[in-house]
Amino acid sequence: MVTSKKQVALIVGASRGIGRQVAIDLAKSGYSVVVAAKSTSDASKVYPFPPDPNSSESTISTVEREIREAGGEATAVAVDTRDYASVQQMVDQTIATYGRLDVLIYNSGAIWWAAVEQTPMKRFQLMQRVNVEGLYGTVQAALPHFKKNGWKGRVIVVSPPIYSRFFRGKTAYAMGKVGMSVLTKGLAMDWEREGKTEMAITSIWPATAIQSAATEKLDKENASDLRKPTIYSDAILAMLRAPTSQVNGCLELDEDFLRKTGLTDFEQYNIIPGSKPRRIMPAEFPDLAVKEQADEGRRVDSTKLRTSRM
Repeated sequence: MVTSKKQVALIVGASRGIGRQVAIDLAKSGYSVVVAAKSTSDASKVYPFPPDPNSSESTISTVEREIREAGGEATAVAVDTRDYASVQQMVDQTIATYGRLDVLIYNSGAIWWAAVEQTPMKRFQLMQRVNVEGLYGTVQAALPHFKKNGWKGRVIVVSPPIYSRFFRGKTAYAMGKVGMSVLTKGLAMDWEREGKTEMAITSIWPATAIQSAATEKLDKENASDLRKPTIYSDAILAMLRAPTSQVNGCLELDEDFLRKTGLTDFEQYNIIPGSKPRRIMPAEFPDLAVKEQADEGRRVDSTKLRTSRM
């Protein structure tokens, strides 16, 4: 095994839409990219090429080919994020191929927006397994490799800021997505407490609707409210360049984070030139911290309690 001289980014959920764009743009920026998702194909037989990035023709195989033909480094790895063994194999294959892992981006997700009464148990379980369990398992599988790298690395999670309006009309979906944001907050606190100052985990969410398979209907009806997925990949690249202290534990919006970097003109991201896409997220969010934030009381460590009882 030869260790890559480039930084290695594992992007889970990169077969189409936003995930595909992130993979392509990270490769353009010099990363070796592992493109992971369930969908595979024989990319050599896809015509015309490249396929519509929001269609079923776009798979991790075609994304790998796109990156390689543009001169970048990419490897497609099939994964089922509902299966922890499959997740572990994905991370192991990343290390076997490139010898390192520097960036983990979790974009995999299942969507069902409906009231609780109209959300069947199977649909609820699917979302929790792909969204929450998939993220947790991927992080768990990656942590030993961040440790081997001297605790230097970044994790980016596609999940929203936490606020109650987000729950309306999609409670089951929100339970999983907010759970992902809780992982961002909690793991960031772990790293701060443990002195891992070169690790950072950050959540990112779109401020306006982004052109993707999920917004296909909106794309046809009102494309003026859509932005290109490049706004998302640009925001992620800016996060990766930022000092860990500025992004660890933050729940960010793509547009708002880019504004923090000095960007003020977002015309380049509009699907319809000159349009003003409607912002779908609030302008401000509640502060989750409390006055007693630093007071943990008597800290309980279940791993030590369990050992003492053995």
